[in-house]
Amino acid sequence: PGYKQHSEILESMIIKLYSKGVTTREIADLIEKMYGSHYSPAQVSNMSKQMIPKVEAYHKRKLSDKFFCVYLDATYLPLRRETFEREAVYIAIGIKPNGHKEVIDYCIAPSENIEVWT
Repeated sequence: PGYKQHSEILESMIIKLYSKGVTTREIADLIEKMYGSHYSPAQVSNMSKQMIPKVEAYHKRKLSDKFFCVYLDATYLPLRRETFEREAVYIAIGIKPNGHKEVIDYCIAPSENIEVWT
């Protein structure tokens, strides 16, 4: 049905915007202006929670190949949690023998420390 397809497209767009760091309030305002559909910030937040199982599966996935080289680094990004402070995002990037780069995994922590690096 047309409405169901429209709803699925909006939900997919909401998840993509949220994953890019757009706030729930900004997403709700944008959807209302563009499509005339009203979504509250709480509804947007609930839709974005659909990503949690996908993120958990990503962290637990089996690595498919061997890596020629692995880079480990951390950078600070502004993340919206209880505060708007910057948090450390640790990332492991592997380079396969064919030269293809792959994000092996990542971790977010309030600051850099030996426990998180371990």
